[in-house]
Amino acid sequence: MKEGIEGWHSDPVHLGLDPRKVNKLVERAAQEVESGLLPSVQIAVARKGKLAILESFGEASSDSLFTVFSSTKAIISAALWLLVQEQELSIENKVSAIIPEFAANGKGDVLVQHLLTHTAGFPAAPFFPLDWLDSRRRIERFESWYLNWTPGSSYMYHPSSSMWVVAEIIERLSGMDFQKFVKERISLPLGLPDMHVGMPASEASRVLPVIHVGEMITDEEYAAMGLPVPGITEVTEDAINLFNTESFQALGVPGGGGIMGAGELAMFYQGLLHGGLNGNEIWNASTLQSATQILTGNLLDPDTKQLANRGLGVVVAGDEYRNMRGFGKTNSAQAFGHNGVGGQIAWADPESGISFAYCTNGVDRNWLRRGRRGTSISSLAASCLAES
Repeated sequence: MKEGIEGWHSDPVHLGLDPRKVNKLVERAAQEVESGLLPSVQIAVARKGKLAILESFGEASSDSLFTVFSSTKAIISAALWLLVQEQELSIENKVSAIIPEFAANGKGDVLVQHLLTHTAGFPAAPFFPLDWLDSRRRIERFESWYLNWTPGSSYMYHPSSSMWVVAEIIERLSGMDFQKFVKERISLPLGLPDMHVGMPASEASRVLPVIHVGEMITDEEYAAMGLPVPGITEVTEDAINLFNTESFQALGVPGGGGIMGAGELAMFYQGLLHGGLNGNEIWNASTLQSATQILTGNLLDPDTKQLANRGLGVVVAGDEYRNMRGFGKTNSAQAFGHNGVGGQIAWADPESGISFAYCTNGVDRNWLRRGRRGTSISSLAASCLAES
């Protein structure tokens, strides 16, 4: 068992979970490994500040680590919440007041809140992975971007650009590299040393390599379902494969380069539910309430045609269409979290007190099957409470 996670275990029954429901979840999580689709999977369920289960399938062991892709966004956002809590900035601050170079090309009115809610207006900003490795080139990219809409007036997912700006804000206000800030202010205080944003080379052998599996949906299949063919995005297979390299693992890409196990991810969300772990407060109740409320109003997600329901770097489950936002149908409306492009699942549900994480190193090319799998597994995880 990994250092840091071993001490968090407790009997699921003592945590108020139903063993039969937990077993159904475990059986469902193993299906794609048993069928040969996914090379490995790891799941974790936590409640009451303790880890109820940590199960590994296929090539994974309890010591394995996974790239969690965009589930990293919640961690980087939670780091910024600390600076807001400490009154180092407000989410209403203009980004250009902190990063003057960012104001170029009409971006002077973009607020910090817009970065975290994906309403800033530069979702397709050109930002090539090799630019990520050089801080000077990152700033040059910031300067070159222009807006597609008035900040705050529309929503569209920003895969990497906005989180790099958030990381730069953390560095300028804290005087620390964002990777070090996350480690010293979040990972270590939570007792989760294997929650990495910036992977040390000495631990690289524990990371399961990302593998692409399955077949993409064809144009004919899209037509038969009455769905438009998705446009080209920066999240290509070549870009994803870069996360198998030591340089990108060490970088800790803020929008998608976190590396950890499912246990770390589930316990991170317990930290968000309780403000910290083991009596060590990190976030106060006011900070967490402000960060996990819906801030995007009636703005729609152009991909799902449903309400975007974005908080400060997290997605909020909301109404009956919560399964289209990466949650299970049995999650409460208050559940919040952030999934990853590879099929990673990560959320906390304040109503039940459950947090859940699902990690895999198999990136399913069939996004529809991936989404249905996530809904099924999250629905079972959210239903694990024992009947009172």
